[in-house]
Amino acid sequence: MSKYDALRDHLRRRSGEVTYRLDDIADLIPGGLPPSAYRHPAWWANGDRSHPHSQSWADAGYTAHPDLGRAVVRFVPEPRRSY
Repeated sequence: MSKYDALRDHLRRRSGEVTYRLDDIADLIPGGLPPSAYRHPAWWANGDRSHPHSQSWADAGYTAHPDLGRAVVRFVPEPRRSY
C-alpha cells in the first residue's frame, strides 16, 4: 500500500485528460506532496516504476505533464495497446 493510492484511485474514476492544481493533488495524498513536487519537473517523470508516486498514475493509465509555473499537472490517458 502506498500513500499515493488515493491519487491512483481518483484517476481511475476519470476518463480522458484532466488537469489539477498541485494543491488539489496534495489534498488527495496523506501528508500532501513533498516540496520537490512543487519545484522539480523530474518528480513528475513518467515510466519510472521504482517511484510509488509515478507508479500511481501509471497504474491508473495516465502520464503526467507538469506546468510548475502555473502549479498544475495535466494527466493524459496512455493509449491502450492492442496485441
